[in-house]
Amino acid sequence: MRNLLRSRPVRVALVAALTGLSACVVPSAEANSVVSTVPAVGAVLSQAPNAASVTAATSLLTDGNSLTVTDPNGLKVDDGSLTIADTTAVVGLKPLTVTGIYTVAYTLLSATDDPVTGSYTFLFNAPASVTSPSATPIPTDSSTVIPKKSTGSSSANITIFVFLGIATIIALFLIWYARMIWVQARKARHRRAHERGEK
Repeated sequence: MRNLLRSRPVRVALVAALTGLSACVVPSAEANSVVSTVPAVGAVLSQAPNAASVTAATSLLTDGNSLTVTDPNGLKVDDGSLTIADTTAVVGLKPLTVTGIYTVAYTLLSATDDPVTGSYTFLFNAPASVTSPSATPIPTDSSTVIPKKSTGSSSANITIFVFLGIATIIALFLIWYARMIWVQARKARHRRAHERGEK
């Protein structure tokens, strides 16, 4: 057995086998993976995000990556503006208006490992639309509205009527009095004329 182990070809083969076994047992330190996401996996949101991002364990290539977001109906809601910042891929989102489960799909490329491809979902509860009630027009009566006279103007009118009544009475009295004087003066002249004729 010792003679067998001392043989150089056997030692080389044994070292190669142990190296291969170590490579299978110990994973590569450079293996890429997803570290975090925004929105988080399975998040329940009531406020619409304006972007989605996926962060990897190693730096990403500037080209070849993809990040898409679709709504519950399968319609694309990202704006296509993919940006790579070291280990993070970010894509802008259009305004989200549909309640339901949104899907984020990604393919991340690094210089040291195979592409990382996957997807995750989050729930978005769109706020109920609030509509302001329209003002209801108040019906107006087409009939002519007679304005009410104020108390002050009514009192003034009554006072004027009273003065006019008194002035009328005084005028009639003066006319009657003047007529009486004129009648009496006429009778007196007739009486004097009659007396002169008798003499």
